[in-house]
Amino acid sequence: MTESSLPSPPFLTIEGIQNFRDLGGYPTSSSRSIRSSVIYRCAEPSQVTKNGIESMKNLRISTAYDLRSNNEIERSKASGRGGVTEWDGCNRVFVPVFSDEDYGPESIALRYADYTADGTEGFVRAYTSILENAPPSYSVILRHLAYKSSEPLIIHCTAGKDRTGVICALVLSLCGVDDEIVAQEYSLTEVGLSQEWKEAVVHHLMSHPALEGNMKGAWNMIGAKAANMFATLRMMREKFVDAETYIVEKCGLSREEVAMIKANMTVNEAPTLHKVPQVL
Repeated sequence: MTESSLPSPPFLTIEGIQNFRDLGGYPTSSSRSIRSSVIYRCAEPSQVTKNGIESMKNLRISTAYDLRSNNEIERSKASGRGGVTEWDGCNRVFVPVFSDEDYGPESIALRYADYTADGTEGFVRAYTSILENAPPSYSVILRHLAYKSSEPLIIHCTAGKDRTGVICALVLSLCGVDDEIVAQEYSLTEVGLSQEWKEAVVHHLMSHPALEGNMKGAWNMIGAKAANMFATLRMMREKFVDAETYIVEKCGLSREEVAMIKANMTVNEAPTLHKVPQVL
């Protein structure tokens, strides 16, 4: 599937960036909808073109939150992709979910084992690890939504799937979006990443000892099945009660700041997306 054939909304064509979409437009339980044109999520933007940058300037994007670690960026650069790209008018904020030492060979192998396991259990373990390590990073982004919601932002990691997917799910859940919609929104990454991009990443992953000879595992690792996020939302409630409790108790935001996010991120308008577009 090409970028031009992706459903819009929520996808936007930003030349040189994979998996770029608006998080807004979905219905909430309070008969409101998620505000559009505030949060954009995507894969890493190192290959963005001049036209892509102009498109993002037209969206008034002020900040790009980069959830990757330094080691991750350097490894990706060494493989010919995934470096750091900055452009005038947008402030890149480095907010790594995992510290550099967390990306040593042993830790990577353990994470790869989680992502490549059959079923949802491995992804739930991996996403639990993200939730446990992310508060210093996520709190910065959440406070942007509380205090600077008039300034649109990008959230990205490498694929825009896991670390990005978890914080986007948190925001949607906090604002009252149904679990099924949250999980289906997460699954849009399945079509948001091109086949060419996926094949290149699988080729790169297969060079790692933790995935040697495990082609099925490598493809599973880059997948984004709705069931993975649905199971993660269930885990979050069992472990943290709900998104608001996690944000207050783990990320350190006050109840007043949480209320500000809810007010800023929802509008009293009919949703533009009554359900997540189904793409074959």
